[in-house]
Amino acid sequence: MNAQTATSYAEQSAPRHVGEHLRQWRQRRRLSQLDLAGDAEISTRHLSFVETGRATPSREMVLKLAERLDVPLRERNMLLVAAGFAPAFPQRSIDDPALKSARSAIDLVLRAHEPNPALAYDRHWNLVSANRMVMPLLAGVPEKLLTPPVNIMRLAFHPEALAGRTVNVAEWCGHLLERLHRQCELTADAGLIKLHDELKRYPIPARSAPLPPDNVAIPFKLRVGGDVLSFMSATMIFGTPVDVTLSELALETFFPADEFTAERMRKLAADLP
Repeated sequence: MNAQTATSYAEQSAPRHVGEHLRQWRQRRRLSQLDLAGDAEISTRHLSFVETGRATPSREMVLKLAERLDVPLRERNMLLVAAGFAPAFPQRSIDDPALKSARSAIDLVLRAHEPNPALAYDRHWNLVSANRMVMPLLAGVPEKLLTPPVNIMRLAFHPEALAGRTVNVAEWCGHLLERLHRQCELTADAGLIKLHDELKRYPIPARSAPLPPDNVAIPFKLRVGGDVLSFMSATMIFGTPVDVTLSELALETFFPADEFTAERMRKLAADLP
């Protein structure tokens, strides 16, 4: 499913019953009724009855099908409500006392990654937290783009933010747009689709040539002062979360791609108060 198709899904009126929701998720995953029925260990006939509203699934069946379809926790709650059940997964603020241990883990990872930059963001790429090494790289970005909620993707694409200082802007932003495109396909999230459409309107040049076959990752090359710093990035998520907020949280860590960048970051950290 491409972004245009995802948009059409998002623009459709709400399905009338849980079966329509399940059918849409099955189609997004490009599964036949036979495939899903086999994965869920039910008959194809029963699944067909559920999708058409001729059979009412139990709470356990809704959760089982949602798991096989890899439905995000937020949407699993929506499926349960559509089927007449209470939501199963809480959604709390990251500052909620119940998530204190998770917040401590996030802060620990971010601090431990210094002197290199690391940040945490939510499902719509809005900044949740960052270590001390991020802000020095954003020096010169207009205040209007740093007013919460700060959107990580918008910072990368905006010509007044990082796009104007990213040496390999075509490759890096192309990589980010592909990541966002995959998220749109997987979730059909209206907010992500809107962000994807916005980013495509920024004046980012197209890639001049395909990536070489021996390329293992796309670096992020940022001009800072008179230097060009090069980073490789890695993304971490919480394993088997049972809270909606945690399930949608990601940590992005950046590692120096060369010794010059590593040394420059060590010096930058030493100069911070």
